[in-house]
Amino acid sequence: MDYEAALDQAISKLHDEGRYRTFIDIERRKGDFPNAVWTRPDGTQQNITVWCGNDYLGMGQHPVVLSAMHEALEAAGAGSGGTRNISGTTVYHKRLEAELADLHGKEAALVFTSAYIANDATLSTLPKLFPGLIIYSDELNHASMIEGIKRNGGAKRIFRHNDVAHLRELIEADDSAAPKLIAFESIYSMDGDFGPIEAICDVADEFGALTYLDEVHAVGMYGPRGGGVAERDGLTDRIDIFNGTLGKAFGVAGGYIAATAKMVDAIRSYAPGFIFTTSLPPAVAAGAAASIAFLKTAEGQELRDKQQLHAKMLKMRLKGLGMPIIDHGSHIVPVHVGHPVHCKSISDMLLRDFGVYVQPINFPTVPRGTERLRFTPSPVHSPDQIDSVVRGMDALWSQCELNRSSAVA
Repeated sequence: MDYEAALDQAISKLHDEGRYRTFIDIERRKGDFPNAVWTRPDGTQQNITVWCGNDYLGMGQHPVVLSAMHEALEAAGAGSGGTRNISGTTVYHKRLEAELADLHGKEAALVFTSAYIANDATLSTLPKLFPGLIIYSDELNHASMIEGIKRNGGAKRIFRHNDVAHLRELIEADDSAAPKLIAFESIYSMDGDFGPIEAICDVADEFGALTYLDEVHAVGMYGPRGGGVAERDGLTDRIDIFNGTLGKAFGVAGGYIAATAKMVDAIRSYAPGFIFTTSLPPAVAAGAAASIAFLKTAEGQELRDKQQLHAKMLKMRLKGLGMPIIDHGSHIVPVHVGHPVHCKSISDMLLRDFGVYVQPINFPTVPRGTERLRFTPSPVHSPDQIDSVVRGMDALWSQCELNRSSAVA
């Protein structure tokens, strides 16, 4: 086989379809988020504003987080020294897991190197713990959940997105005695829509199923202490296993699950994705714990309120221009473009001409024909920066001769 030719063909296909992913060189500046510096291919630099990051509240730059990380770095050094089972458990990891368990009102939590690994490792391990387990998965669940469910070797059922009637239909068709688990998300990140948590929990109670809720895009962002949508809606005690991230609203890195002490102990003891992975550096664990603790406070609620306000402002102004906004009331602002080439072109021109950095979202992240720009306003985006986005989108939408329409459902 001509391996070079095969690689050329695979990469050329992405270019031809307009969905080749380009990584641009960005340098975030401490204390100046969401501003950053873009180094162009020719080596020159331009000041830009980041509009597509998942550091939703700017906690990656917060003095409380940075101070905790500096302190841990000076005390414990850089790396953790190994897996949690050998030498990688520190007081910082234990403190972080205590903060997470408290955040979700659970007995225990378990930290992984990422939320992707937490989902994959947990969902692929559960059938070992519950032989014959059937997992019911929302069709728009994150790739990490899909991968874990595929790899677990057990039975799976896919229900239509947020369709509780279809979920019920699938469960009713299965053996009533079989162990069951329903896996879904609280906020689906590409459309920004909410999962019907209470209705799914009702089905789970009726059929004796466990509930597994991915709150990756909601932790830190919703609820009086940042516990997510389940906390906001008073449903925390109805969720058996929470999955979350430390790399979005909490501004650091890593992922976790929270559940009963016995469930966490079983996953800790059986999941290869936990057992054989070097643990988070102590400084990262310390920064995450400090971020979680801060966002549980009234000051954290002020950040959440301001972020929601800025998201509403941006949606309102883009809607006023006839932009096809996907608006489900969350903090995410997707603008439907519907064509990969146009999506990439607008993204490139926003960066070059307006200093607005927002990456195009193309297939396979979203279905073909639903390509979009996904804006993530933060509490620290200024009104002037919102103005720049609106002016740029208005000009480039006209330049690309795209239709203006009402909001997309």
